[in-house]
Amino acid sequence: MAETDIANYVTNLSQVLEARKDWLERVELIKLKEQLRVFQGSFASLYNIYLKKKSIDEDPYKQESKISELEVPESGAFQENRRIEQLSVRLSNYDSQLDFLVNFYQLGVDFLNLDRIKRIVGLIRYVDWISFSPDSQSIMTKAVAEMTNHCKVGVDPLTISILGESLAKLSKTTAAAITTLKELNIYYRESYKLKVREAVTKTMSANEFSLESVKKKMHSAMPGIPLYRELIEEIHKEDYSGNSMEIRDAILTSLIVKEDKPKAVKAAVNYKQILLDGIQVIGGASATLAEISVKLFDNQNVLESRKKTFFEKVRELIRQITNAEPEEVYYTIEYLDPTKGIPVKEKINFHQFMDDIEKKNKILISFMRGPAYQKLSAMTEDQIIGYLEKNIKEVQNFHKTLGALDDFFKTNVVTAEREKIKGIKPELSALKNTFVKANQLQYEYNAQKEEAEQMKKLGVNPNTPEVTPPTSSTSSAPAPGAPAAPATPAAPAK
Repeated sequence: MAETDIANYVTNLSQVLEARKDWLERVELIKLKEQLRVFQGSFASLYNIYLKKKSIDEDPYKQESKISELEVPESGAFQENRRIEQLSVRLSNYDSQLDFLVNFYQLGVDFLNLDRIKRIVGLIRYVDWISFSPDSQSIMTKAVAEMTNHCKVGVDPLTISILGESLAKLSKTTAAAITTLKELNIYYRESYKLKVREAVTKTMSANEFSLESVKKKMHSAMPGIPLYRELIEEIHKEDYSGNSMEIRDAILTSLIVKEDKPKAVKAAVNYKQILLDGIQVIGGASATLAEISVKLFDNQNVLESRKKTFFEKVRELIRQITNAEPEEVYYTIEYLDPTKGIPVKEKINFHQFMDDIEKKNKILISFMRGPAYQKLSAMTEDQIIGYLEKNIKEVQNFHKTLGALDDFFKTNVVTAEREKIKGIKPELSALKNTFVKANQLQYEYNAQKEEAEQMKKLGVNPNTPEVTPPTSSTSSAPAPGAPAAPATPAAPAK
């Protein structure tokens, strides 16, 4: 009789989890992706300020590091005399891990699992952004809070505003993402127990069931799957205890996704405004390019001055006095081809390249509510998206060449003058964030337009009353036996 009850429960649990999986894909993972995107962008803004204020140093190996799986950076104590060094390495790694999570990680139900959810939670909680204070018991929270307070001293109002807004978003998205991850964690806990039942314990009697017997059978029936002692104990309680029926019913009820509820009429989406927002975002690259230009001209002067004879320097002085065009300077740079993954060498005319940046700067500045913006506002969506795509691609190409130039100056100057070379890694990071955000707005436009077209084909008016995303009864309370936070699956039993 008990075996029949367990078999029926396995069937019912499988059906409920399948419906819940669909809901997670359609609703919760979409929310999570947006939450993580905002979280990563907010931290990137802080990270750039830390670099500009010299609170931490640039990581020279940052661009070379390869990430294949999420790893929470080191968070233990460090010696005070190595404070800047340790914070520089840890926060560089943290920035890279968040970038990998948002832009390359497969955030899908079939890819994620208990271990990967734990890794994501570990990254989000690496610094306690909700209780962000120099008095925190967390070593990293305390250190980053102290550094942030130092960055607020003697800075312009814009920087203060960026710091405040970034910290507010990090706190808000931390809470929202943890709530979403909790829903995923509940699903993976019950899914794990379902798989163990199907492969191992479904036919076991109460007398046959033990941690050792389950472990032994799992080794052959579920190779490569870790054994979570806590969840095996939950299976025993749910299947063989005196109140197992009540526990199972409560779990099934908690996993059921509620029916959709009607919502107010959806406001019409202003698709053109999404594109115009993208235009303004990419226009913001102008300030970063201007900062980079100043540094590169200084670096070029350092590099060229060591090679000139006395008479060449006199000729250069005369050229400057007479406002004559500078001599052409060619540099051979090297970068990695993003499509083929092989190094490519390119010879560039330095002054011509810098002129191109200046011209592009003037165009980008005009996008910021200037005459060009007004002109673009009057264009069709197809025309605007053409401008957006063109400028995103050009800024991406500038980013690639500028990164190669940065490496060129650092490796082609004599050791004695190396400290005179000004690195542009913070500016390159800011430039990347700009075109990534503009790209995201372009993708958002395409996705919403495609969704609207599909609805029209199905005969649905996108402006008619919509339904709210279904909610789960576990939103406010975890399933019986589930942890309060998603990062608590037990470690595999040894």
